[in-house]
Formats: sequence, structure tokens, C-alpha cells
Amino acid sequence: MTGSEGKPWGALAALCSGVFLFMLDTAIVPVTVPVIVHELSTSLNSVVWVTSVYLLASAVPMLFTSKLGMRYGPKRVFVTGLALFTAASVACGAATDVGTLIAARGVQGLGAALMTPQTLTLLTHLFPPSSRGVAMGVWGAVSGLATVMGPLLGGVVVDAFGWSWIFYLNVPVGGLALVLAVVLIPDWRPGDTGRFDTPGIVLSAAGLLLFVFGVHNGQLFGWGEIRAGVTVPQVIVGGLILLVAFVWWQRITGSPLVPLRMFANRDFAAGVVTLVFFSFAVTGMFFPLMIYFQTVLGLSPSAAGMLTAPMSLLSGAVAPFGGWLAGRFDAKIMLVFGLVLVAGGLTVIATMAEAGANPWSLLPGLLLCGTGMGLVFSPMSTLTMGSVRPELLGPASGTFNTAFQLGGVLGSATVGMVLQARIAVAGENSGATGLAEAVRESLWLPAGVLLAGALVATRLRSARRRAERGLVRPER
Repeated sequence: MTGSEGKPWGALAALCSGVFLFMLDTAIVPVTVPVIVHELSTSLNSVVWVTSVYLLASAVPMLFTSKLGMRYGPKRVFVTGLALFTAASVACGAATDVGTLIAARGVQGLGAALMTPQTLTLLTHLFPPSSRGVAMGVWGAVSGLATVMGPLLGGVVVDAFGWSWIFYLNVPVGGLALVLAVVLIPDWRPGDTGRFDTPGIVLSAAGLLLFVFGVHNGQLFGWGEIRAGVTVPQVIVGGLILLVAFVWWQRITGSPLVPLRMFANRDFAAGVVTLVFFSFAVTGMFFPLMIYFQTVLGLSPSAAGMLTAPMSLLSGAVAPFGGWLAGRFDAKIMLVFGLVLVAGGLTVIATMAEAGANPWSLLPGLLLCGTGMGLVFSPMSTLTMGSVRPELLGPASGTFNTAFQLGGVLGSATVGMVLQARIAVAGENSGATGLAEAVRESLWLPAGVLLAGALVATRLRSARRRAERGLVRPER
């Protein structure tokens, strides 16, 4: 089915509605952290898991769910995931303790894992190269807008109705998205009949789970024993060993989850690494920011959200324009420039984040972040996925989205860990000054990671060079 036959712009609207839900729920929880800690009488570490388990549950099965989409059809898997995500939102809102909330967020993450890989597979299939840049720009605008408007919407909803309603809000939106998906997305089936890579699924899932659990809970256990003589370093090393075993298995198996020949393509490899760094930084930055806004500056959740509103609006406005430019000029330059802008914005925020600061003095840094984010999403997607062979669209999309989720998991866990460690060093008697210092130090990490991502992105080839080398797929 070609783009014209499948009415691709209608399908894009349906896909974006599902992506909006997924990305919004990734970003909306950090603004509710102080409220959930208080109302559920739990610890900061436990509430960090409310975000991390969602990201982990969406990242771990994504390679497998991309395979499901190639075999049974991306539309069917997308609709199934959207329905599961919407139902789990009800369970999240009804939770009365943090354990139940974490479990329900895990189910939400599984629904997201079913949805997310299908979006890029369908977009790359439905849109020819001549219009793919604009489509990716719209997709990037929705992703970016949902990511940065989460704190704003979350703050308003929490102040007006309570934290449960950030999840109940998903129900009508998810219902509408389901209707749009059923009606507008074409039922295209790539017809992948290869067997499922069960050992690969087990190795990747176990490796990611152990690694992230160790990083996330290292501070909680003092980087020592967890239980029965098992230590945090052992868990982290065990996870890394399983991930190495996963890569080895992918090299020798006949039906890999991740065909390693994809990474022989320099653009795909560099794009995936850049995406991990970007997701690490963007997901990780919101946790200390919301702690700073509400606990140090004393803002309400809605006021904290309002402070990020200009960043949200600017990112959403820039992203479609960035997608249009990516289709006509050198997308690599825009991508690198966008990453540097976000890093610069975080640097400005970290420099200004004092205990008695005027909240609006942080606006220049937030605006730099919003502009940079708007310039990143579409060029990164276009450059990374643009040269992938048609038969590899499914695993490439799964790998791309897994990289985004893995970066988010590591960013949430690592920045949260750094913040908790710095708070512990500052001590309870340091008050707002010590907490502000801890926030500043935790923000330097995502800023540095973004600069590393910009350095990796310079390895991407420009669209012109790729065309000269025959690396761009012809139009259908």
C-alpha cells in the first residue's frame, strides 16, 4: 500500500494521538513527585520508580513488539497497545499505595511498548522521501510538545483535581485515539514469518532489568549488599554480562531481534547513540527541576508547570519548522545545533538555580532548551531511519524506540541517583541552600551528556552526501 492509497496524513493523526499519550505520561509524573511522596506516605526513591518502571517496561519488550508488528501488522499491535495503555491508566489513578501504582505503571509501559515501534514503521512505509521530512516534523512536534508540556498539564491537574487525575485524563484521550486508529490507520501487514528469537528476548530483558535496577537502587543500598550476599555492583555487572551475551547471540542466530548488520550503516549507528544521549538528558532533567521549583522555590505544581509553559510552546512551534528544514537543507547541522542549544539552556539554568532565585530568571535557559528540543526530534528520526532498508524497517524502528526508552530509563535513574546522593551529602540541616546546590550539580550531568551526543551526531552524513553514495532509499 502506498502513501496515496493509505491516506497517510489521516494515519499520521491517529499515530500521533497515541504517541502523545505515551510521551505525555513519561513527562507528567515528575511534577507530581512531592505530592505523591506526601499523600502515599512513601520515599523519594519509591516515587522515582513510578517513572523508571514505566520506562523500563516500555523499553525491555520493544524489540519483541516490533517483531510482532512485522508479523501481525503494525495497526493491530498499535491498537492493542493503546487499549492496554488506556485500561492501565484507570488502575494507576485508583492506586492507594505506591506498590500498586508502580505495578500499574508497569502495565502502562507494556502497552506503550506495543504501540511505539509501530509508529516509525508505518510512517516510513506510508510516506515517500519527498514528504517524509514534514511527516517526521509533525511526529517530532507531537513528541516534543508532549514531553515538555507534561509538567504544565500535570501541575494544573494536580492542583485542581489531585494526582490521580493525571492518569484518569488518559481515558477519554485514549478512547478518542482508539477510534482514530481503527478508522484511519491502514491494515498493512509486512508478512514477516521468521521465528521469534526467544533466547534474545530473555537475554535482553534480563540484562536491561538487572542493569537498571542496580543503577537505580545503588544509593538506596549504599552500593553494598541487597539481599543474601548479592551486592549492587554484582547486579550491574550481571546485567552487562547478559547484554553482552545478547549481542553475541544476535551474531549467531538465524532470526535475530536486532540484525547487527543495521549497525554497519554509520548513520543508523550514530543516530541511535545520539538518541540515547538525548533521551537520557531530556528525561533526567525534569526530575531535579521539579524538585527545585516546588521544594526550593516553594511553587505549587501548577505554578511549576506554568514556568515550563514557554519551553513547551516553543518546542512545539519549532519542531514542524525543523522537520521542513530537515527535508530541504542539512539536517545534521540542525541536529547538532539543537543538542548544543539544550545543553546551553541547562547550563544557564544550573548557573541561576540558587535558593532565593526569582523563578522567571530561569526563563532564558528554559527557552534555549525548548528551541533545541524542537530542532532535534525530526532531524534525528530522518537521518537515523532514512537509509534503512525496507526489510529492516521493523527491527530498526524497534531498536530506535528501544534506544529512546533505554536512554530515558538511564537518565531517570542516574540523575535521580545523583540528586539523592548530593542531598544525602548536604544533610538535613543545609535546608534550601543545600538542596539547590544538589539540584545544580545534578543538572550538569545531562548537560554534559548532550554535548557528548552532539559530538557523536557529527558522525552522521548529510542528506546530500548520502544521496551521492546511494544510501537514500528511492521513492516508492
